[in-house]
Amino acid sequence: MSQSRHRAEAPPLEREDSGTFSLGKMITAKPGKTPIQVLHEYGMKTKNIPVYECERSDVQIHVPTFTFRVTVGDITCTGEGTSKKLAKHRAAEAAINILKANASICFAVPDPLMPDPSKQPKNQLNPIGSLQELAIHHGWRLPEYTLSQEGGPAHKREYTTICRLESFMETGKGASKKQAKRNAAEKFLAKFSNISPENHISLTNVVGHSLGCTWHSLRNSPGEKINLLKRSLLSIPNTDYIQLLSEIAKEQGFNITYLDIEELSANGQYQCLAELSTSPITVCHGSGISCSNAQSDAAHNALQYLKIIAERK
Repeated sequence: MSQSRHRAEAPPLEREDSGTFSLGKMITAKPGKTPIQVLHEYGMKTKNIPVYECERSDVQIHVPTFTFRVTVGDITCTGEGTSKKLAKHRAAEAAINILKANASICFAVPDPLMPDPSKQPKNQLNPIGSLQELAIHHGWRLPEYTLSQEGGPAHKREYTTICRLESFMETGKGASKKQAKRNAAEKFLAKFSNISPENHISLTNVVGHSLGCTWHSLRNSPGEKINLLKRSLLSIPNTDYIQLLSEIAKEQGFNITYLDIEELSANGQYQCLAELSTSPITVCHGSGISCSNAQSDAAHNALQYLKIIAERK
């Protein structure tokens, strides 16, 4: 809740010949302005630039709470929110309400409101925070993020992150680790777009009861790649095991995460774990004279394991 700590008469504003403060016309022309933008333009006009200070920050709880104080001229207000931006918006909104209540100020527009999150473009939201708040609200376990792949040249890196929520997973890619996490969270949020905030429901009722790739589905799959694996000896020289495993994962609907182990093995080789998001989850170890060789060996061992499972009756 936003509140005013000190209310004082705001400095008189310059008026146009029509008697209406010029900022009012500016906002009318661009009605989508946020409280922070409105207050900043007021400060520019009156030479009283708003100053924001963080009064309190509680981040040791499931839902963080921030309190910000804004000072503009002789007016000081505070606002609270689950993010720093939201707290600043609410502090600015409280200050604007005082300014509008002052008889010496005329805004020719309705009160500036916080943007409706459902109408904001995705890039203006915080999907990672939104997904966490949704999980807390419905009593789900908090989402977990794992960086699964990192590649590309130094000037054009691409990151792949897996987001796990309960027994479900989504993958996001981006030019930064943060963007990859955001994209993974956005995929989950897209599935939850029709959930009413008032209802507490099971996650399986939203995403579905499918457990993804199971041993039963592997054994009975008509997929070309998995049936080719059943007939393969997995011992042909120069086989790209990472690519082969990726093709099977795409066909069967599971994700692969390669986790490089920092410590070398007892015989001085690099080590890697390949984690498959099957149900149950599969983890296979690999080693080699380099990180890439260790990943290839882990993929090879994962393929051998899938082959054994798929051939069982």
